[in-house]
Amino acid sequence: MNLDALLKDPQFVPEVFETMRDGLLVIDAEGNIKLFNRAAEEITGYRREEIIGKKCAMLGCDTCAMLTEAGRQRNGKSVRFSSVHDKECCMSGAGGRPVYVLKNLVILRDERGEIIGAVESITDITSLYLKEQELQGLRQEMRQEYWFMGLLGKSMPMQRLYEHIRNAAVSEAPVLIYGESGSGKNLAANAIHKLSRRKDGPFIQMNCASLNEQLLESELFGHKKGSFTGAVSDRTGRFEAADGGSIFLDEIGDMPTTMQIKLLRVLEEKVVERVGDHAPISVNIRLISATNKDLNSMVSQERFREDLLYRINSIVIKVPPLRERREDIPLIAIHYLKKISHVNNKEIRNISPAAMQVLQDFPWPGNVRRLINALEYSAVTCKNDTIDVQDLPDYLVYEKREGADENNAERERLRSTLALYKGNRTLAARHLNISRTTLWKKVKAFGLDNR
Repeated sequence: MNLDALLKDPQFVPEVFETMRDGLLVIDAEGNIKLFNRAAEEITGYRREEIIGKKCAMLGCDTCAMLTEAGRQRNGKSVRFSSVHDKECCMSGAGGRPVYVLKNLVILRDERGEIIGAVESITDITSLYLKEQELQGLRQEMRQEYWFMGLLGKSMPMQRLYEHIRNAAVSEAPVLIYGESGSGKNLAANAIHKLSRRKDGPFIQMNCASLNEQLLESELFGHKKGSFTGAVSDRTGRFEAADGGSIFLDEIGDMPTTMQIKLLRVLEEKVVERVGDHAPISVNIRLISATNKDLNSMVSQERFREDLLYRINSIVIKVPPLRERREDIPLIAIHYLKKISHVNNKEIRNISPAAMQVLQDFPWPGNVRRLINALEYSAVTCKNDTIDVQDLPDYLVYEKREGADENNAERERLRSTLALYKGNRTLAARHLNISRTTLWKKVKAFGLDNR
C-alpha cells in the first residue's frame, strides 16, 4: 500500500493518534471529550472509557483557556474556545493526582467558519516540574544566614565582604573589585547593583579580555553602519544599553591602553561616541570594574593609566579566595553537590569526612569555579550516595601529597642549614640566598624557632 492509499484509509488517523507520545484529546463544541488516545491515558491515569463522553472540565486544568473567565460561560450552546500554545498547567489526574503538562490547543471550524470543537495535545512535564520545585527549595535554603545576594559563605572574610557590598551599594561612586579568577567578582558586582538605587535599571556586563581592541570599542560604545568591515547596521553600545543602570567591566586590567584613554573620556564627560560617528550620546551609568591583576604594579610598569585607576577605584572591594575561607568549603560543596545531583539524576547526598578534608586542604587555584568542576567530576564517578576520596579528581590528592613533600623537604633544608651555622640566622639566610626576615618567617612557619 502506498502513502496515498494509506492516507485514504479511514483507520489511518485513529492509528496515528494512538502511536503518538503526546496525549491527544478531541473535544466537541459542547466541551465533551470525543477522543482520548493511549498517551493521554498514561499521562492522566484515566482509562478512555472513563473519559469519553464526559465534560473536559473533569480534568480540572488550572489555567484552562477553553472556557472564558471562570470557565463556565457559554455562547449559545457552544463552549468558548481559545487557541493555546505551549501553556504550562496542572491537571487533575486519576485519584486527584496532580499532573503537570504543556498544553497546545487548536480550534476546529466547519466550512462556514463556525466552531465545531478543538484538538488538544498535552505533554507530561511532571518530572521536570518537580525537579524545578526541588531547585526552588535549594534556592530557599540558600536564603539563610550564610547566603547573600548569590554569594555563599559565613566566614569572617565573607561577612566583611557583605558589609563592603552594602556600603558600596548606597553610593554612586565607581567601584573596583579585586579577586582571583573564579572567586565570584561578578556576583559581588551584581549584588552591588541589586542593592543600589539603580536596581530597577539595567545591569550590563562586558569582559574586557574577550575581544580585540576594535571589537571591544564597538561593543562598549556602539558603531554606525559601514564604519568598518562587517558593520552592516547601526549598533547600540553597552554604555548606551546601561543608561540609568550599572555597567560591569570585568578584567579591566586587560583593556588595551588606547581603549583606556577612550574609557577615561567617557567617565569624565559622561558621553559616548559610536565608532564612525561624532554625535555625542549622554549616558548616566554607575561603573563597577573588576580585575585579578595588581593595577598599581601595572601603573608603575606603564601598562595601566594612573588617571584611569583613580577614576575607577573610588571604592575598592576585595573578594577573598577560597583558600582564605576554608571553613566555607563544606557549605559550598554540599550546596553545589545537591544541584549537580539533581541535574544528573543521581542521588548523591553527602561527602565523606575524609573526602571533605581533602577538599578543605586543597589551595583551590580557580576558587569556587574549580571546586564546582571537581564536584561535577566526582558526581560522575561516585557509585553510591556519598562521595569518597577515591571519587575525587586525582589532582586533589596528588597535589596535596606533592605539596606536603615539598614542605617537608624545605623544612629539613632549613633545619640542616641552621644546624650547620649553629643557629646563626644571618649566615643561614646568606647561605639560602634569602633575607633574614624571610628566614625568620619560615622558621616560625615550620616550628623551628624553639630548637
